[in-house]
Amino acid sequence: MSKFGISQPIKRVEDVRFLNGTGRYMDDTAPEGALRAYVFRSPVAHGEITTLDVADARAADGVHAVLTAAELDAAGVRNQMDAAVVKNRDGSRGAAPPRPILAIDRVRYVGEPVALIVAETLAQAKDAAELIELDVEDLPVWTTLAPGGEAIHPEAPENLAYDWAFGDAEQTEKVFAGAAHRVSLEIDDNRIIVNSMEPRGCWARWDGARMHVSFSGQGVWGLRDQIARNLGLDKGAVHVTTPDVGGGFGMKGFAYPEYFAVAEAARQTGRPVHWMADRSESMLSDNGGRDLVSVAEAAFDEDYKLIGYRVHTTSNLGAYNSGFGQNIQSELALKVLTGTYDVQDVFFAVKGIYTNTVQVDAYRGAGRPEAIYVLERLMDHAARQFGLSPWALRQKNFIPADAFPYVSASGETYDVGDFGRVLSRAEKEADLDGFKARRADSGAAGKLRGIGLCYYIESILGDPSETTKLEFTDTGKVRLYAGTQSNGQGHETVYAQILNEFTGIPMDAVEFVQGDSDLIAKGGGTGGSRSVTTQGTSIKATSSRLIENFTPFVAEELDAAPEEIDFEDGNFHARGTNKFIGLMDAAQAARDKGRDDLLVCEAETKLPGRSYPNGAHVCEVEIDPETGQTEVVRYTVVDDFGVLMNPTLAEGQVHGGVVQGLGQAIMENAAYDADGQLLTGTFMDYAMPRAIDTPFITFHSEPVPSTANPLGMKGCGEAGTVGAMAAVGNAVQDALWDRGIRRVDMPFTPLRVWSWLNRADMAAE
Repeated sequence: MSKFGISQPIKRVEDVRFLNGTGRYMDDTAPEGALRAYVFRSPVAHGEITTLDVADARAADGVHAVLTAAELDAAGVRNQMDAAVVKNRDGSRGAAPPRPILAIDRVRYVGEPVALIVAETLAQAKDAAELIELDVEDLPVWTTLAPGGEAIHPEAPENLAYDWAFGDAEQTEKVFAGAAHRVSLEIDDNRIIVNSMEPRGCWARWDGARMHVSFSGQGVWGLRDQIARNLGLDKGAVHVTTPDVGGGFGMKGFAYPEYFAVAEAARQTGRPVHWMADRSESMLSDNGGRDLVSVAEAAFDEDYKLIGYRVHTTSNLGAYNSGFGQNIQSELALKVLTGTYDVQDVFFAVKGIYTNTVQVDAYRGAGRPEAIYVLERLMDHAARQFGLSPWALRQKNFIPADAFPYVSASGETYDVGDFGRVLSRAEKEADLDGFKARRADSGAAGKLRGIGLCYYIESILGDPSETTKLEFTDTGKVRLYAGTQSNGQGHETVYAQILNEFTGIPMDAVEFVQGDSDLIAKGGGTGGSRSVTTQGTSIKATSSRLIENFTPFVAEELDAAPEEIDFEDGNFHARGTNKFIGLMDAAQAARDKGRDDLLVCEAETKLPGRSYPNGAHVCEVEIDPETGQTEVVRYTVVDDFGVLMNPTLAEGQVHGGVVQGLGQAIMENAAYDADGQLLTGTFMDYAMPRAIDTPFITFHSEPVPSTANPLGMKGCGEAGTVGAMAAVGNAVQDALWDRGIRRVDMPFTPLRVWSWLNRADMAAE
C-alpha cells in the first residue's frame, strides 16, 4: 500500500491555502471594476402588483440599470425557472406553475425577487432600491401544511402541488388487518435554513459574443444549459465557472433567479456585474430544507417480525417548485423507505403543498434523512409500546447478512450488508452495558438521561457516470480534471491519493481542475454523496488507460517487447531485467520525442449500481427538568462505508453531518408568522450549533466493501445527518418516557421540553 495512496489518513492539501487566506471564493474572483448588483425583494408574502415604478431608481446616482420582468421580456429573456415534477397517483403530472426570474404581476413569498438594481457601488444600488415604488394588493396568505386556502397558483387548487403514491394500498391494508401487533406515530420534521458559511453569489461578464457566469455552486453544466436557454444563446457561447465554495449542502445544487438576472444585466450594461448575498438575504431567499409531517404505521406478527409498513406524508414545497422540490420527499425518500429491515408489503403516499414561503429543496441527504427519521422514530416507538429492547427489535428485523444482494420493497438492490455485525460493534463502542449506571448518576444530579439509537441506510444518488482527464504539463505536473465539484469535502486530496495509488504520481505533482465548463466537457457535479465513488472509479479507469497507452512507448525505451513490461509502484519494469523507468520520467521522454498524444488521457465510467452506506448512531442526552435544557453528552457512530479512501476525511464528513443533524434536532427551526413573514431571519432568532453544544463524537469503521464499484467504497458525505436526527429524537424520548410523555418532536428546545414535562406533571396530578 502506498504511503500516499488510498486508505491513508492524509491531511487535506487544500487546507494550506484556505488557512493562509489564499483561497479564491466568490468575492475574491469578481472582475476588477465590476458593477454591483442588489436585489429588490417582495416585502409581502402574497399579492397582486398594482404599481412597480423604477424610474427614480434608474435615475439615481451611479445606477447603470434596473431590471424588472418588463426589461427581461423586452430583451427576449425567457423569464422562467426550470424544475422537475413527479407523477400523481392517477398518472397525471404534478403541478408545474411557472416560476419567474423576476416577479410578473404577482408576488408569492417574502423575499421573491422583483427587480435587480445595478450600480457602481453596492451602497448606490441599495440607495436606489429605496426609490422603487411598489404597491401590492394583498391576497390571502397560506402557510398551513395542508391542502386548503386560496390557490397560490391556478394550476394547483387548494394548493395541492402533487398527490404521489407508491405500493399496493389494498395489500398493505390486508397485512395490517391480520397483524398481531400494530403501532402508529405522527412525526414532525421541522424546516431549517441551510446557512452555508459562504452565502450565495455570482458574477457575469459579456464580451459581445460569450457570456461568462461564475457562481458559488455544486456543478457548472446545468447552469450553463439553463443560462443558454433563458438568454437565447448557444451553449458554446456560455462559459460557467465555480471557484472555491464555502459550503453547499444541497442548497447550492440548482439554479436561482439571481444568476439569470445578473447575466442579463451584464449583457445590457456591457460591464461585469457582481452580486453577493448578505446573511439576512440568504436566510430569506435560500431554499430551505425538510418541513414535512408524516403519519407512520407498522404491522408486526406474533413474534414482532415487521410485516407491513405505510407512511402518509404532507410536504411543504414553498411558493414554487424548486429544482428538485417535488422529488425529494417522494421519489428520493422512497429509496430508503424500509431502511435496513426485511419487509415487502409497504405503501407510501405523499402530498406536496404550496405555501407562501420560500422554496424547500435539497438539504444534506435530500429525502433520505427524512425517510430514515420517520422509520427509526417509529421502530423505537414500537419497541417501547411492546416493552421490548429497541436494539433487539432492530436485530430481529434486519435483512440477514446472507440475503444479499437484496431487492427492497422500493426496488433498490442493496449489494452487500451486515447490519447485525455493525450494530453489535456499536453496542460495544457506546458501552450500552454502562448506560444504567450513567443514568443513575444523572438522576442523582437531578437530570433525566436518555439513550437513543438510529440504524440508517443511505442510497447514493446522482449521475452514475463520471469522466476524468489527466494531462502532463511542461512544468512537470499532472493536471487532473474532475467533473465533480468540491464544496469543502477534500476532493483535491482524496483524488490525488487515488491517482497516486494507481499511477505512483506524487501527490504534490497533481494540479486539480474543477468547475469550468470550458475545460471540462461534462460532469455530474457534487450531490447525493456521489463524488468520490463516481470520480474515484473514473480515476482508476483513466489510470489504467494511461498505463496501457504508455506501455508500447516504454517498451521501446527499455528495449523490450510490450508484453514484457510490468507496471508497479509508479515504475515500468522490463521483466527479467533491471531496467525500469518511472511514469513521470516516461512522460518527459514522450514530450522530448514529440509524443504529445501520450500526455493526455481521458476515460468515462458508469457505475453498475448504487452503494449503500449504513451504520448505527448512538446518542445520549441529559435533560434538566427545571429548565427543559437538553444536552447531548455522548455520541457514538459505527459506520459501514466500505473501503475508506481517506479515514480522516471520512470522519470529518461524519462529524459535520452529525452536527447538522444535532442542530436541527436541538435548536434550529425556521418559523413564519400567519402573514408569511420570516421570524427567524437573523442569528439572533435562528440558533446554530456551536462548539459548546457539540459532544466529542467517536467514529468507528466496520466496513463491508461494496460490490457496486471497483474500489469497494460507499459514499459518506451525508450519512452523519441521515443518522443523527433520529438518534437524538429517540434519546430525548427515552429520557422523557417514564414521565408519561409519549410523543416528542424536533426541535427539542428548552421551552418545548419544559412545556411537555409540565403538562405531563399536571396530567399526573
